[in-house]
Amino acid sequence: MKKVLRYLHSCLGYLYVCFKWVFLATLVGCVVGPVGAAFGLALNRVTALRMADPRLICLLPLGGLVIVFLYRHFDPDGGGSTNQIFVSVREHKPLALRTAPLIFVTTIITHLFGGSSGREGAALLLGGSLSGQIGKGLRLEARDCRLMTMCGMAGTFSAVFGTPLAATVFTLEVVDVGSMQYAALLPCLISALIGVWISSGMGLAPTAFVLADHADPSPETLFRVLLLGLLLAGLSIAFCEVLHAAPKLYEKLLPNPYLRVVAGGVFIIALTTLLGTTDYNGAGANVIAAAIAGRVVPYAFLLKILFTSITLGAGFKGGEIVPIFFTGATFGCAVAPLLGLAPGLGAALGMVALFCGCTNSPLASICLAIEVFGGQNVELFALACAVSYMMSSYFSLYREQHFLHSKLRVVGVRRVHGRWSETDSDVEN
Repeated sequence: MKKVLRYLHSCLGYLYVCFKWVFLATLVGCVVGPVGAAFGLALNRVTALRMADPRLICLLPLGGLVIVFLYRHFDPDGGGSTNQIFVSVREHKPLALRTAPLIFVTTIITHLFGGSSGREGAALLLGGSLSGQIGKGLRLEARDCRLMTMCGMAGTFSAVFGTPLAATVFTLEVVDVGSMQYAALLPCLISALIGVWISSGMGLAPTAFVLADHADPSPETLFRVLLLGLLLAGLSIAFCEVLHAAPKLYEKLLPNPYLRVVAGGVFIIALTTLLGTTDYNGAGANVIAAAIAGRVVPYAFLLKILFTSITLGAGFKGGEIVPIFFTGATFGCAVAPLLGLAPGLGAALGMVALFCGCTNSPLASICLAIEVFGGQNVELFALACAVSYMMSSYFSLYREQHFLHSKLRVVGVRRVHGRWSETDSDVEN
């Protein structure tokens, strides 16, 4: 009888926790979904304005001055970096509410005037700060506030990009590589589903492409995809290192942040004028679509890395994920024919596998491939992601990302003098 009572008590406990997080996740999704949709729609609007009037790029230095002013006066310690959300989740400390409006406004400014940046990194900050404050307002425990922050990340990422499964898995695996927070699976998924449902209702279309090129998973094809994955792993290392080096170089040459952002804006204007195209300003979604259709400028990926590093290194705001998609898609499209693959398939593989190599999130990358490309050739995407993940070593787009397990052996890893090294400590701890 006692065993039955204990079993019933345990079942009631699980039901309580389940309903609690279904309610809280629904609440978060209903809050961050409209905000994420408004953010995505606003970015689409300012992008259309910039493309209709290319002269707006002349105001990029002025927009940069506004961005630096806002952060120096309202968030001098945060700085609008995606790394903030990693620290918030790991240390159970909700982000300040001011993070949301600051990253919203400054990302809009960057895109309006032609800076090269993305949106998903900003969306993580936007949703994480709002949901963390909801948890704080409800006086939840620190661990519950952490889970609320993760729900906000998943909900806003899903609302902006339209990929609830990838948003959920990305949130679970990106902070601490090798440790999936499965307790967050249900609430994050609910928040992501509500977020994308709301954003679709508000008119924000999900990101999706029709992949005309496909290939059978024959041994020859698998070998070619493996080679492409190796090349993308090397490109991911280069991408991460250039983006990390750019702000250091700016700080060394121009210690004053106002001068840095003006110089960055002038560089972008000069490069855009020199090239005679605006393809490398903003997110570059049109170039990604062209690459997947098999059309690309062979050196486009190098120019996008250059534009993005100049923009973000100078102090402009936005995410890095869409520039990763741009870089991977254009590189894959250009290199694939050399390996005997169709250019469109190479672009799709490059887009997803470079994202994997830069963020160290292989499962989210595979989910992304399924949602964005409809599940075609998923085994090829999985192979490219697996190779890119392993061969990109411990390089990462995010400095606050932690590696809890080795990529090569069943051992732990630790950071020594700024580098990741393997240790034989118990990986369970």
